[in-house]
Formats: sequence, structure tokens, C-alpha cells
Amino acid sequence: MKYDVITIGGATEDINFYVDDYQILENKLNPSGNQLLAFDYGTKIDIKKVAMTFGGGAANTAVSFAALGLKVAGMITYGNDERGKKIVANLKKRRVDTSLLKRINHDISGFSFIVIGANKEHVAFSHRAANSWLEISLSDQRALKQAPWLFVTSFSGSWETDLDRIFAVVDGTKVAWNPGELQLAAGHRVLAKYFKKTTVLTMNKDEAIKLVVSHRDHSGKSYDFFAGTENLLRAIHAWGPAIVVVTNGEHGAYAYDGKELYFQEIIKPKRREDTTGLGDAFGSSFVTGLILYKDIRQALFLAAHNAAACLSQQGAQNGLLSQRDLPRLARLYAKQAKKKKR
Repeated sequence: MKYDVITIGGATEDINFYVDDYQILENKLNPSGNQLLAFDYGTKIDIKKVAMTFGGGAANTAVSFAALGLKVAGMITYGNDERGKKIVANLKKRRVDTSLLKRINHDISGFSFIVIGANKEHVAFSHRAANSWLEISLSDQRALKQAPWLFVTSFSGSWETDLDRIFAVVDGTKVAWNPGELQLAAGHRVLAKYFKKTTVLTMNKDEAIKLVVSHRDHSGKSYDFFAGTENLLRAIHAWGPAIVVVTNGEHGAYAYDGKELYFQEIIKPKRREDTTGLGDAFGSSFVTGLILYKDIRQALFLAAHNAAACLSQQGAQNGLLSQRDLPRLARLYAKQAKKKKR
């Protein structure tokens, strides 16, 4: 095979604003109970620091896979502008094969404004721009067959057609999928046919709640039902994915393969810098762990450590673990596994 993994989705340049003049409001209007980041209307907010980084689901995961030593290509669109040139140069610098990238001449490259609060949590305002023009062609389908794994991230534009074409070529190819906002909003009714061909479905708990509540059998369930991560895992797994992974922030991460429920506690970094890209770091590292170790528990262990490494530095693609870290982590995992058997 030419590649170990092909990632599919978006790439952006991220403009990160660090602010502390805001309020956190509790929100009880939806099952996930998200908090709201609020600013006084009509006021001028002082920006403490600004940083330019790179992001986008397919780009983030491709960089992560490459850092961990896998051969990876990104099926990504970018605009005919200076930002696009920088996005491509960054991917090449990080050893991502760019031969499957597509330049969109009639639109600009995607970008995000990311507001980062004092607790290092973030809110992202994204303009998908050229990312909206991703179209999976017949030649793209042939290229996708060159990899044993595909990692599918969020889509916009004609995303249902793209997913149809991606999942049409999965015979012998495994698909890991982290659905985006548009896909989650479409709900179970639209996504069900894809779940049956998905090897790894990964998302955070809020996203899992949004997905489960979209099914008529679960929409009227109690708050306690949705609060239980195991309930979400079992509900989603019943729809077809071989492995379901749900991350829950400071409460750790869970995986379920229909037989066993796995739990991985968080790894706390020495410094907490930026939560941007944690889901991409976790999901790509989990798949890397499956490829390298064929073991869900060890894959979760690797994913937790890489998420912590990402959290310790600014941006979604900085601080990630490299192939050089793998022997050390393998020894650490073996040591901890030995202790648990005692």
C-alpha cells in the first residue's frame, strides 16, 4: 500500500485570540448542558495575546499520523491565495503527502478565529471557504483504495454525496470517522447507513448526546440516561460501528466494541495551554494505536498521552508526540498493565 492512512476533510489557518474579560454562563436548554462564553454587548474586549497556527480536522489528523511515523496523505482542498500556500507548505514540512490536495481557484482558503479563555478552553468561529468545495471524484475513489485506513473528519458543501462515494470504496478499507456539526445535525436517520461500514466512530460526549437524541427511540429519555456515557456508547454501537469512542474532557475517555467497555483516565500535562485540536489528536492517536498494537486499551493509552501533549502547547498541531516517543510509552504501558494484574 502506498499509504497507511488517508485523511479526508478540511484545513485552515487559525488566528488565536487570548482573552480574559468574559463570563461563563450555565446553559440548561439542551441535554448536554453546555456552558456559554459571554461578553458584554457593545463593549471593546482587550486581547491579551494573538497567535497564528494551523488547523482543520483532516490537516490536524494527518500531521498527527505523520508525527507518529505513519505514511499519510490528506485529501484536502485549499484556496488560490497566500493562506493556501502556507497551509500546503506546513503539511509538506510535517511530512504529509500533498499529492491528493486540491486547489480551489475561485475561493479563499479556510480559516478560523479561535477565542481562548483564561482556563484555556476555546470557542472557534470558522469560515470553511475552500473546504466547502471538496468533491470526491472517481479518481479520488481509486486513490482511497490505496490505504488500509481512511480517517474522515467534518464536511460541508455536498457532504452526503462525498460520504456516499467514500463509503462505496470501503471493501477491505477501514474507516475511522469523526462527524462534524452538519453531519450530527442531520442525525441518525441520515447517518445510519454509514455507521454500518464504520470501523471507529469517535466524538466527544456532547456530540454523542446530540447524535443519540436524534433517534426517536431515545429523544424522550431522561437527563440521567444522557449523563451516562455507557448508555451513549451502547446506543451508538447498536447502529453498526465496530468501535465507538467517546471522550469526556476531564472525566476521561471510553471505548466500546460490543463486548467490553474500556476506560482511559486523562493524562495531565505539566502545562495547560490550549484545548484546540484535542479531539483530532485523540482520534488519530487511537487509530494509530490500533494499527500498531491491535489493542483497544493500548490505543486509548496512546491517545490520552498525545491529547495531553497537544494540550501543553499552542495550536492544534504543536506539541504532538512523535515516533521517537513510542518506545517509551510502550514501556510505560507495559509497566502499568503489569501492576494492574497484581
